[in-house]
Amino acid sequence: MEITQFGPDDRVPLQGMVDVANATIAVDAPWSHPATMTSYDGMLRNGWDGEPSVPFLATVDGLPVAYATYGTSEWDNLELAWVGVEVHPAHRRRGHGTALLEFLLDRARAEGRTSVGTDAWESEAARAFTARHGLEQKSQAINRRQVLADVDWNVVRGLHDHAGAGAADYELVRRIGFTPDDELDKLAEMTAAINDAPTDDLEIEDEVFTGERVRNYEHAQLSSGGRLHRLMARNRTTGELAGQSVVVVESERPWIGHQHDTSVVRAHRGHRLGLVLKSAMLLWLHEVEPQLAAIDTWNAESNDYMISVNEQLGYRVMGREVQYQRGL
Repeated sequence: MEITQFGPDDRVPLQGMVDVANATIAVDAPWSHPATMTSYDGMLRNGWDGEPSVPFLATVDGLPVAYATYGTSEWDNLELAWVGVEVHPAHRRRGHGTALLEFLLDRARAEGRTSVGTDAWESEAARAFTARHGLEQKSQAINRRQVLADVDWNVVRGLHDHAGAGAADYELVRRIGFTPDDELDKLAEMTAAINDAPTDDLEIEDEVFTGERVRNYEHAQLSSGGRLHRLMARNRTTGELAGQSVVVVESERPWIGHQHDTSVVRAHRGHRLGLVLKSAMLLWLHEVEPQLAAIDTWNAESNDYMISVNEQLGYRVMGREVQYQRGL
């Protein structure tokens, strides 16, 4: 097996990566949206917030059989590498996954990383593979989906009005696309509220948010072909940003939306702002993105409050992803 590093401009290996990804999705997570050249190009070119993972394609006699990703950050968690390994279902149980993982672990050691994490859809095969390589289960997240055709909009409006009665001190601010430069630092301060979300037993530090990192996130999402919708709650008296909800709609497949951050600053909790923001976001998207058919969201399974909000709005469980970690 040959392992080759490549980039988004290398279209042949990128296509091989997409092909392997779709073969694994069909078996491991058939509810997931298929990978496309556009989505994976954006992922490898821009990452989540300007720090894309390094991709590797594994081939046997020129045939793509697996791929791997290696991700690190320069903002925080400097000791950690987050890796991914996907093996084509037709080529499993031949040692390809082990070879790729060992390759990634060697790279992490060479860089002085002392911890490595990975995630995988819940399955006996994933549990056996990670256990064999000393990776321990540390957390688990649920993928839920809002199917817009099934939404009772009267229920959503009712939830929004009822929750909003306790949040009269706050106004909602809509924004599509980039944030003005002079608002970035305040937005970064609010974004840090996401660090209060449960991480269970993962050995990770809080993420560091600055105006620059927020701008990098917006640039990465927009440059990858997304339409970024941000809804913020702002205190009417102090002007403080109290919380936000962010959804990115794909331009290539505008019927698909992805829920990103939903968080409320600790000092402003207790006003049902989470439900206000999520319900208001749905109503806004119904207005400006009428073709939208589904929104996917992720929450740690231990995040009881946000799960309760999602269930009230009609999100349905699609699958469970498990996070694993080990020291080096």
